[in-house]
Amino acid sequence: MDHLLSEHFVLAVSAMQKAYDEDADWEEVEGALYENSADMVTAIEGIYGEEEAAEFDRIFTEHNDYTADIVEATQNEDADARAAAEEEVEDFVLEFSEFLAITTDGNLPQEAAEEAIRAHEMDVLNTFDHYVAGEYEEAYGSYREGFDRMFDIGEALSGAIVAQNPDMFEGSAVDTPASDLRATLNHLAGEHYALATLEMQKGFDQAEDFDFVIWAEDMHTADFKAAIESIYGSEGAAEFERIWQGNHIDAQSNLVAATIEGNDEAREQALADLETFAMDFGEFLGTATEGNLPVEAAQEAVWAHEENVVNTFDHYVSEDYESTYESFREGYAMMFDIGEVLGDAIVTQMPAEFGGEVMPEEMPQTGLGGASQTTSATMMMAYIAFAAAVIGTGGYVIRKRMGNNA
Repeated sequence: MDHLLSEHFVLAVSAMQKAYDEDADWEEVEGALYENSADMVTAIEGIYGEEEAAEFDRIFTEHNDYTADIVEATQNEDADARAAAEEEVEDFVLEFSEFLAITTDGNLPQEAAEEAIRAHEMDVLNTFDHYVAGEYEEAYGSYREGFDRMFDIGEALSGAIVAQNPDMFEGSAVDTPASDLRATLNHLAGEHYALATLEMQKGFDQAEDFDFVIWAEDMHTADFKAAIESIYGSEGAAEFERIWQGNHIDAQSNLVAATIEGNDEAREQALADLETFAMDFGEFLGTATEGNLPVEAAQEAVWAHEENVVNTFDHYVSEDYESTYESFREGYAMMFDIGEVLGDAIVTQMPAEFGGEVMPEEMPQTGLGGASQTTSATMMMAYIAFAAAVIGTGGYVIRKRMGNNA
């Protein structure tokens, strides 16, 4: 649920921005948004069957059209059309909350569902309106709030489904220390990936809001460091910060700058630096988890993630937008292997802190995800602490170089 809901938010915001700006890739982003909805339908079918999935599809997928109507009305400065589109959104809120309440046999009360869905829709609209107005700090502040809310909704919906279907989910719960850890790690990993890929696109395009994506990443970095500190203490957090400020920050920034400049030698050096970082950071993670995360697996995981980020960026630069968003969705899904496997490693390492609750080895086959089909879940444990390494000050290197080339 966290994976699909948060990806919906990321793609909905991106689709609205790109459609409003009439960017060359807006149709591919919109296509990815509808693919996300199709995956939700599959997930619902795995739990409730074809009939309920079809009704979900009718209600949820159609609401993607309403946001497109809002973009068009905003472009045309048509207040009446904008009001009509907002009314459609409100109708969706009411209909979808009723559907969820009925489908979950009241385990998710309609009033609670309605409040959460309406807040989500306002997050999307507020982010878009601030973006249109050029209020970029407010736009990305709203973006972060909206992204965070999707995990609250995911917990509420998952809790309702588990309470309704205890046998299917073997009596598991969404409010244990172990499950909270898993959700937190998924949240931080997913948000990093979304912001990092967005930053690279904005940097390459020399977009007006580029510095504010960097600002959002800085805020995210602070949250990530705090999470590491809560697990490994101030010394562990300091070591984490020391390492992620090394080669990797500069390397990813230099990769974008080299692409802008057409400097092949600088690009190769940036890629070499990224690989060196993967080796060094994998060793750090193996030490931090006292061997519950094997060094070799950690190194491979960090490099697998880096390859995905680079591939997504390169497809974008070459204007192969279909491949861009195929790669983006694969990379985003990869982040949600992290909570399961790294959470398990930390719980195994610290059973007293997390109640001795080890993550289930295999989730029910509901279509909700689990281990990536393309990447070893064990390998992905390494990514979580590494994630912040691609964000922060490196973006300012790109801005400086772009300014020199302007």
